[in-house]
Amino acid sequence: MIDGVAGGGLYLGLEIGGTKLQVFTGDAGARIVERHRFTIEASSGAAGIRAQLEKVIPALAKRVRPKAVGVGFGGPVDWKTGQICCSHQVEGWSGFPLGAWLSSLAQAPVLVDNDANLGALGEAAHGAGVGFDPVFYVTLGSGVGGGLVVAGKVFHGALPGESEIGHARLDRSGTLLESRCSGWAVDAKIRSAVARNPDSALASCVGKAGAHEAKFLSAALSQKDPLAEAILEETAEDLAFGLSHVAHLFHPAIIVLGGGLALVGEPLRAAVERLAPRFIMEAFAPGPRIALARLAEDSVPVGALCLALARPSA
Repeated sequence: MIDGVAGGGLYLGLEIGGTKLQVFTGDAGARIVERHRFTIEASSGAAGIRAQLEKVIPALAKRVRPKAVGVGFGGPVDWKTGQICCSHQVEGWSGFPLGAWLSSLAQAPVLVDNDANLGALGEAAHGAGVGFDPVFYVTLGSGVGGGLVVAGKVFHGALPGESEIGHARLDRSGTLLESRCSGWAVDAKIRSAVARNPDSALASCVGKAGAHEAKFLSAALSQKDPLAEAILEETAEDLAFGLSHVAHLFHPAIIVLGGGLALVGEPLRAAVERLAPRFIMEAFAPGPRIALARLAEDSVPVGALCLALARPSA
């Protein structure tokens, strides 16, 4: 993406997740003009996030006068009304009329969708999914979400329809993909492994971090640490198994890996690509292409800009 102001008016694109809040301004080509990023304290609940937005949105809107606002929310939503169903990571969102509330802050029309849906839209329009159809996007963040874009449009099922791959079961006992492959799940795996192996390279990389341990996985992998490699292999195998259901049900041309955990990069992508054929029926082998999100952490807000731009009167 090229930062810079272009003609045609400005739009706002928001990402409201479990660990981060992003607010972008963009032009009529969904090019990023300005970006703001904030850390979310999950313990403060939805009220804390709304307080952050109340500090940012009115002043920003007054300055740029957005034509429309797109929002990617980390949980099931009613995309037709902008009302939140719930958040699986942050308490206090259930039933909240996010679209109407933000519209009053921004003094502009607001469209709300699930964050993974908009990550899929961003990658399909401006990222790794360009030239592919359908495009499936999986976000590996605080939780695990999924989005499907077909012929350039987000696929919505019955309300509050999302491609909730994170809540797909890995076994009959009810183990969720999210409980194995989210950033928080991998953080927990690393904490446990480091406690058992305090002399490992992974333990040295993590140090006394105390949180967000997954971000140190890449450094340990670069040192060929066996402990880090075992965690990567286990996580990639679970993810490949979960995504095999996506391949069998939707037959996407490409699956894009996004979210904070995907910043591990090529080692994760290559492992999922190597393991996926094990779980995909022979007639569909080798299955969809596996790619890293080209927009990285910009996928959702860029998708939100695309959503704002797609508003009929925009």
